Amino acid sequence: MTQQFDVAVIGAGPGGYTAAIRAAQLGFKTVCIDDWKNTQGNPSLGGTCLNVGCIPSKALLESSENYERALHKFADHGIRTKGVSVDIAAMLARKDKIVDTFTGSIALLFKKNKVASLHGRGSFVSAGERFTLQVRDGERVEEIEATHVIIATGSVARQLPGIALDGERVLDNVGALSMTEIPRKLGVVGAGVIGLEMGSVWRRLGSEVAILEALPSFLPAVDEQIAKEAFRVFNGPLDLKIHTGVRIADVKAGKKSVAVSYADRDGTTHNVEFDKLIIAIGRVPNTAGLNSDAIGLRIDARGYIEVDEHNHTSVPNVYAIGDVVRGPMLAHKSSEEGVAVAETIAGEASHVNMDTIPWVIYTSPEIAWVGKTEQQLKSEGIPYRAGRFPFIASGRARALGETAGFTKMLAHAETDRILGVHIIGPYASELIAEAVVAMEFGASSEDIARIVHAHPTLSEAMHEAALGVHKRTLNI
Repeated sequence: MTQQFDVAVIGAGPGGYTAAIRAAQLGFKTVCIDDWKNTQGNPSLGGTCLNVGCIPSKALLESSENYERALHKFADHGIRTKGVSVDIAAMLARKDKIVDTFTGSIALLFKKNKVASLHGRGSFVSAGERFTLQVRDGERVEEIEATHVIIATGSVARQLPGIALDGERVLDNVGALSMTEIPRKLGVVGAGVIGLEMGSVWRRLGSEVAILEALPSFLPAVDEQIAKEAFRVFNGPLDLKIHTGVRIADVKAGKKSVAVSYADRDGTTHNVEFDKLIIAIGRVPNTAGLNSDAIGLRIDARGYIEVDEHNHTSVPNVYAIGDVVRGPMLAHKSSEEGVAVAETIAGEASHVNMDTIPWVIYTSPEIAWVGKTEQQLKSEGIPYRAGRFPFIASGRARALGETAGFTKMLAHAETDRILGVHIIGPYASELIAEAVVAMEFGASSEDIARIVHAHPTLSEAMHEAALGVHKRTLNI
């Protein structure tokens, strides 16, 4: 007999598993369908983020930063070290253990909340009073029915045309997280989030890293002053060799190296060899294989599923969230959309404010921002004031030994309402939360300026940046 559900979720990444749990909490009989398998060939919930994205990359970033501290920073604290070395196998084992813990925890959360879990690739068969879905796991095929369907199939790495990934010399983000030895020379194609984070990891561990970016500018989506500071730090102290305006002409993988031919912005051709090459040129929606035509689901030319502001698709009772729809490809955006959709199905009022979604790049120093950049305000003709505070003037940052960067606040010149906050510096990923809360509640820079911030903390940089909007900073 065909199993019947109130809600079926296709995909168990951050958006999908969260949507399934919230739907079950609201009283719906819910199933979550996912086809991810780990390196041992076993089903593994959590999607790209938990398996080969957000979580494992942050584990390796932390390990590499600890190694760099031991080599170059402990001496400033009077801590003497000798014979510091890297055990890559242990580092990867730690990363894998963290991943296994979190993916296993989702299975426990499903059990706790009575969410059924089916392993396999989900696709549509037909639409009617209920939707019929096929779940295929190898030769095993099962059909289920559901009243509501939430598509949360995430994204996949964008391929560089004409360049084949071999898993040995030419790698994607998955391979970048699993290298068992430190390459002497590492090439990275793409200076986005993944490229910068993976380049940072292996540079700290000892690789000579070159990053090749096709765009003429560095981090164009980031506030220009933040991007300029990041470029200075990454090319300087961190020693990432970042080249912009690059056109890749040819990539040839050999047994021991990979040869790359590229032209820079003035047309000069360069031929270089790397031990490994990481392709990190962004991600595209993972909508292939859904059999969307079976129900008349509209997907645009770029592969995105068309949705309205409440994530309804063109088909009644079918929703889509996360990387397969408009907006930033961020795990926390996906999760909040999952909650909102489950509550919408239940008839509750729910929404996700796209204007207050924080962005983070987990380099060192970290970069985080929310709201509009200064260049956006200029192009839109919005009057504004800006306040800045450098971490070199922060007592806590001095104590940490992490003084690069600054906090910047942008507020409307007439209403003083906060329009954007941009941070490059230590723990920017944590500091940005105050800005998100402030903007969500319509706070002004004066509101933040009059809130007491503990001393000495990094959060004082937010306070001083707010004071700076009205040119009354106290510590610079």
